[in-house]
Amino acid sequence: VQLQASGGGLVQAGGSLRLSCAASGSTFHINNIGWYRQAADNQRELVAMDITTGNNVKYGDSAKGRFTISRDQNTVYLQMNSLEPEDTADYYCNANIWAPGRGSVDYWGQGTLVTVSS
Repeated sequence: VQLQASGGGLVQAGGSLRLSCAASGSTFHINNIGWYRQAADNQRELVAMDITTGNNVKYGDSAKGRFTISRDQNTVYLQMNSLEPEDTADYYCNANIWAPGRGSVDYWGQGTLVTVSS
């Protein structure tokens, strides 16, 4: 399984960015797929997660009201609006995927850097 993330970059405060993450390989069943972020000297935190069962989404506190997660089959998107300098971080795609003989496994994509200037 591979998670290919893209869409990071430099944006001014108040601007928007859209991140994408495509899962490929043995993606028999995606239990959930979404985004975490990690800023310098901080722990990795949940940004948003799409949960297949029940068609639910979960947002971290920092994302509520500003970010929107959406999904098209094996690709997940994160629309980020009203960005603030505090949103500057490496954003990581994460997916929990089930496959026969393997069970449910967590996968991580490479980070994509989001930098918000003031």
